[in-house]
Amino acid sequence: MTGVVFSAATIKMNNTHYMVTAFSVVMICLNVFFPSGLLSHNCETITIFLMAKHPFSFLHFLLCCCFFSTLLSPSLSSVEVEALLRFKKQLKDPLRRLDSWKVSDSPCEFFGVSCDPMTGLVTGISLDNQSLSGEISPSISELQSLISLVLPSNLLSGYLPAELNECSNLWELNVSVNHLIGTIPDLSELRNLQILDLSSNHFSGPFPSSVTNLTGLVSLALGDNHYDEGEIPESIGNLKNLSFIFFAKSRLRGEIPESFFEITTMESLDFSTNNISGNFPKSMAKLHKLYIIELFANQLTGEIPPELANLTLLQEIDISRNHLYGKLPEGLEIPAGFGDMRNLLLFSTYRNNLSGEFPANFGRFSPLNTIDISENQFSGGFPKYLCESGKLRFLLALGNKFSGEFPASYFKCRDLQRLRINDNLLSGEIPSGIWGLPEVVIIDFGNNEFTGRISPEIGTATSLTQLYLLNNKFSGKIPPELGKLANLGKLYLNGNDFSGKIPSELGVLQQLSSLHLEENSLTGSIPAELGKCGMLVEMNLARNSLNGNIPESFSLLTNLHSLNLSWNTLTGSLNPDNLKNLKLSSLDLSMNQLTGIVSSNLLQMGGDKAFLGNKGLCVEKSLKIQMHSGLKVCRGNNTKEELLLFFIIASVLVVILVGFLVAIYRECKKEQGRVFCDKSLEI
Repeated sequence: MTGVVFSAATIKMNNTHYMVTAFSVVMICLNVFFPSGLLSHNCETITIFLMAKHPFSFLHFLLCCCFFSTLLSPSLSSVEVEALLRFKKQLKDPLRRLDSWKVSDSPCEFFGVSCDPMTGLVTGISLDNQSLSGEISPSISELQSLISLVLPSNLLSGYLPAELNECSNLWELNVSVNHLIGTIPDLSELRNLQILDLSSNHFSGPFPSSVTNLTGLVSLALGDNHYDEGEIPESIGNLKNLSFIFFAKSRLRGEIPESFFEITTMESLDFSTNNISGNFPKSMAKLHKLYIIELFANQLTGEIPPELANLTLLQEIDISRNHLYGKLPEGLEIPAGFGDMRNLLLFSTYRNNLSGEFPANFGRFSPLNTIDISENQFSGGFPKYLCESGKLRFLLALGNKFSGEFPASYFKCRDLQRLRINDNLLSGEIPSGIWGLPEVVIIDFGNNEFTGRISPEIGTATSLTQLYLLNNKFSGKIPPELGKLANLGKLYLNGNDFSGKIPSELGVLQQLSSLHLEENSLTGSIPAELGKCGMLVEMNLARNSLNGNIPESFSLLTNLHSLNLSWNTLTGSLNPDNLKNLKLSSLDLSMNQLTGIVSSNLLQMGGDKAFLGNKGLCVEKSLKIQMHSGLKVCRGNNTKEELLLFFIIASVLVVILVGFLVAIYRECKKEQGRVFCDKSLEI
């Protein structure tokens, strides 16, 4: 009634204003309650006629229409309640979120349902991540005022109902991250649709090119499905309002159509993990509003076009895992040539064939968070300014040809979590402050030519879980401060020139699973404390100058699968009890000075080669025969079986000898007399 009073008051003030306002009210009433019926059309015709000829009669007509509509609204609500209950009936609801969906006069109190406050009709259903399973009922199409249907991150299966086309007012349709199957129906009738997200399901069949008829779309996500192999439709250019597109993992091939680059409203594109080919498109530079480019894992070739310098709003660009080659554009080198790069957060080009020197000033004026330029052919000095903003968290530059020293400026990179610069030609000492970065989780300096010591500051890198320094020229003692790294799981110091003793402090590392200290110059005995590292899976101390016994505490390492102590000067008896609880798949104790008997259990773990070069080791004869061992047989260590056999043979020989003597005696008595026999016996 409020709308009617407002219209009547407006008549007295301004006749023209009255007509426009009243007409709007009538249209709202008619479109809400009779959106597609004949009554709506007839009332509209009468309304226009009365407004033109008899404005005051029209007021009465207006009152009648709205009153009539109000009378009918309860029946429409009951229709919607029934439709929603049929929708519920086809769902399984383990969290019982839909318990409020019961027979009632209005669905507006249903969980996840929203209604128009004026009409009471359903305008939205939002059931995001509610563990719902089952199928989407076609009854949803009876909700004629439905604007938003949001059902992502559930377990819905079956087909997407083609009847959704009847929801002509639908503005948003999101059924992403479910298990829907079949071909995506033609949704061309949804002319008001602005957001369509069907991604991360199991849809199959042809790529749904019919979506290009939905010219009002602002956001379109069809990726991560199982379509037939196909191409991006040329008609994609029809979507002039599109700002977000997600076509990743869609089995798309061929080149990106030129029409796509006419969508000047585009802000974020993701065509990753397809088979898109051809040169990197220069026309990308037309999309001046772009802030995200995801083209990784495709078949793109050629050079990165300098025209990308025009995209001044770029925040993320990931073109990794393609076949791009050549130098980075000169525009990347200085801010003026690449839009200052003041918004760039993520830059990834890993696993391409890009070469030349990396732009020296890259990152100097941008808030970089992540950079991954791994597995290319970049050369020259390592870029200095990647962490100039202090916000860098991921620095990945492994597998290139960078040379020279690692810049000391990175000690200011206090938020850095992953630092991987392995497999380059870097040299010199690592600046002291870099060892102690407080948030770093992974440090990988492996396979370079670094020298110097590990700074004691590493004890402050308490977040560190993996430290890789293998195959460098590091020297000095292994710092006992490593024992402060409670989260350390992998320690690879092999292939360097570390000296001194293995610090016993390593024994407190309860998360340590891999310990590699091989090929160094370590001396002293193996600390018994290592037996407390209960999570150890592999331990390699080979090719050092370690001495003493194998610690008895190693019997506690029940998770150990691989043990290599070869090429040291270990001594003492090989006590099977020290290793009896181990379930090793790999064992090597060769080239030491161990003594004792090799048990059948140890021989099964390592074979002969695990014990070669230990002159004091041997195997029992029976085991040698049984396992075809090439190790020498132990002397002076007869088995029970051998002793028993010896006793039996000796007893038989004694019995034979006694019998022989008795026989001679009797023969002598019988034939030659006592004297002859006595002489014979004397002989």
